[in-house]
Amino acid sequence: MQPGPRNLITDIAGLRVGHAHDAALSSGTTVLTAAAPFTASCAVMGGAPGTRDTELLAPDKLVGGVDALVLSGGSAFGLAACDGVAARLRAAGRGMDFGGVTVPIVPGAILFDLMNGGRKDWAESPYPALGAAAYDAAAEDFDLGSVGAGFGATTADVRGGLGSASAVLAGGVTVGALVAVNPVGSPLVPGGGHFWAAPWEQGEEFGGRGAARDYPTGPGPTKVSPGENTTIAIVATDARLDKAGCQRLAIAAHDGIARAIVPAHTPFDGDLVFAVSAGDREVDPVGLMQVGHAAATCLARAIARAVFHAAPGAAQPSWQERFGAAGGGR
Repeated sequence: MQPGPRNLITDIAGLRVGHAHDAALSSGTTVLTAAAPFTASCAVMGGAPGTRDTELLAPDKLVGGVDALVLSGGSAFGLAACDGVAARLRAAGRGMDFGGVTVPIVPGAILFDLMNGGRKDWAESPYPALGAAAYDAAAEDFDLGSVGAGFGATTADVRGGLGSASAVLAGGVTVGALVAVNPVGSPLVPGGGHFWAAPWEQGEEFGGRGAARDYPTGPGPTKVSPGENTTIAIVATDARLDKAGCQRLAIAAHDGIARAIVPAHTPFDGDLVFAVSAGDREVDPVGLMQVGHAAATCLARAIARAVFHAAPGAAQPSWQERFGAAGGGR
């Protein structure tokens, strides 16, 4: 597998991603959308999820297409970012028609960043406006690190962030991942700046340090306040999958979180992966297995890239401050 031309989830034709954040709030929102509805499902493996409309994505439910997916900070308040996205979609005439009423389908998931030092004394929720702004900013190219839903994210020992990665399989199928990294655990092997995801790194996309020489036998670091967590992600492919296939893809992709963060899927994390099919390339069951493996490796890489690109200057030190040169951007 090789990365796509952008090494972003938008290497899947038709997908666009937008960010919006508020530095004073120390929080933000990220939106994935496309010009037409796409098939999606999800899988939750954390013990403390916060979601909107995810039950619609089960294979046995009526809704067949999704207009956008939202990843947001803000805990339960952040789910209101979906309202801003839905308003933009409705104004554009997008959504399912119910007797002449257009209803955009906008599932979302949130992470907890309410205790990261940002201003949280607002009287009116800022998240609908952040959602609308993120939707307006959606494009094929977008930044990584301290942006969007990852702006206020933290980990056990360094600043979290927003990451993405892609891979093109031998048969031409493209797979990508988008993730906001805010876990109770750590993306780093204790004792240095080596990423747990190092075995899957492509080139020097997150520093090229390679794997650590020694690995701990006991537990690694975790956040002092274990309620301030959650890693939320989207994986996507241009393989043609139904909702059941997307659900299976989301389950397989969760392995990427476990490869890149230790510990993962804890009772204090709301770890969730959305899976999207936005293409018509045919795959058989063996092909679906390969797409699932690629999604897991892409997600592990995207997690490391989120942390690698996080900018200095927050209450928690960034990877670049501790182990590298000043970073940020893409």
